[in-house]
Amino acid sequence: MQVPEDIGVNEINIHLLPYRPIMLIGLTGRNASGKSTLVEWFNEKKGMNSYSCSDSIRAWLRDQNKEITRDALIEGGRELRRQGGGGILAEMLIEILDGKDAVIDSIRTPAEVSVLRSRGDFFLIEVKASEEIRWSRLQDRARPGDPTEKNIFLEQENKEIKAKDSAGQDLDATAEMSDFQIFNDGSVENLYTKLDDLWEKLHNSKN
Repeated sequence: MQVPEDIGVNEINIHLLPYRPIMLIGLTGRNASGKSTLVEWFNEKKGMNSYSCSDSIRAWLRDQNKEITRDALIEGGRELRRQGGGGILAEMLIEILDGKDAVIDSIRTPAEVSVLRSRGDFFLIEVKASEEIRWSRLQDRARPGDPTEKNIFLEQENKEIKAKDSAGQDLDATAEMSDFQIFNDGSVENLYTKLDDLWEKLHNSKN
């Protein structure tokens, strides 16, 4: 399958793509890489419901009367994984989805990918952007809980990219399981063009 230069194909995992119409799309990537923009595209342009593996963590934090910050989400996710295993957040989503089409954000562990692949119609996109662009975007969006100092931003990222134990996030290992990589260093319009191309290629590959 040929794709534009800025849409990467993971040759190791491409054989895992489903052979029936795509229904379940997962997104992984580092902070402020643009995953939420992809979610909006799939939701608005393709009518797919959107979910996040972090939704369950946010609900748990609210039940614990804890402030929802990035550090709290990281630690809350660790606690839920300690209690239910590395794929617990994806397992909870699979039950909610009940076979429906969806795009899922914030996939952060290989175990979550394995759970989602078990449905048989899942593929994973890694969203990539340079460190400087991601830091600039994070400052512009000013989301509650986002770090305001770059050293904190990098410290948080280092906690997420490689797991120290089975309860931790492991973005690097998760990315290795991706079927495609979208390079999102440009404008929103440029990203949408890439997504149009990717969507067409995926559906043509099933014919």
